[in-house]
Amino acid sequence: MPIRINPSILAADFVNFERELNSIPTADLVHVDVMDNHFVPNLTFGLQMVKRLQEVSPLPLDVHLMIDDPDRFAPGYAEVGASFVTFHAEATQEPVALARTLRSLGAHAGIALKPGTDVTGYLDHIDEFDQILIMTVEPGFGGQRFQESVMPKLRTVADVVRERGLDVWLQVDGGINEKTIVIAAEAGADTFVAGSSIFATGDPAEQVTRLRETATAHSHAH
Repeated sequence: MPIRINPSILAADFVNFERELNSIPTADLVHVDVMDNHFVPNLTFGLQMVKRLQEVSPLPLDVHLMIDDPDRFAPGYAEVGASFVTFHAEATQEPVALARTLRSLGAHAGIALKPGTDVTGYLDHIDEFDQILIMTVEPGFGGQRFQESVMPKLRTVADVVRERGLDVWLQVDGGINEKTIVIAAEAGADTFVAGSSIFATGDPAEQVTRLRETATAHSHAH
């Protein structure tokens, strides 16, 4: 399973998104945090912004919906062309039905779990999703500290994916840097969201490559 690095544009310069998107040619996808000020106490981008990002981004979009009622709103993000649309387990009424809808619209479907959310109830349906996002911080704000306490949950999912031979990406998001990426890779993650640790470096493209090499050296596939 290759290692993927998805820089979070939450840490980029909002006024110069196009320039920032072109500063990370080494990345795999661009992570876009959609927050509605309800599900999380912060407001970021909405559908129109994502539609425009989709038009100018040289990389596919990995949209992370931290919003209420994704059953109603998530399909719109698939319709504007997002490659991955990830919704929160805690906010959806019908996770499997929603994932099937997103897939029918041509997107990959992801499900995200907050640090305190138990993954057990989702393991039987894991093949309905293309990506499982294990949050390594409480969603809502960038720049938070990585919570190592969720690694057992990540390992549980990684074991199930391996045992069943599934093609499901295991993503971590929150506090990922050169040190914490090692911990998450060893626990089974293969897709890493990093924000400030990429865009604040002065050479985002080089930092993406460095993070990928570090994670690859410590991954299960290695």
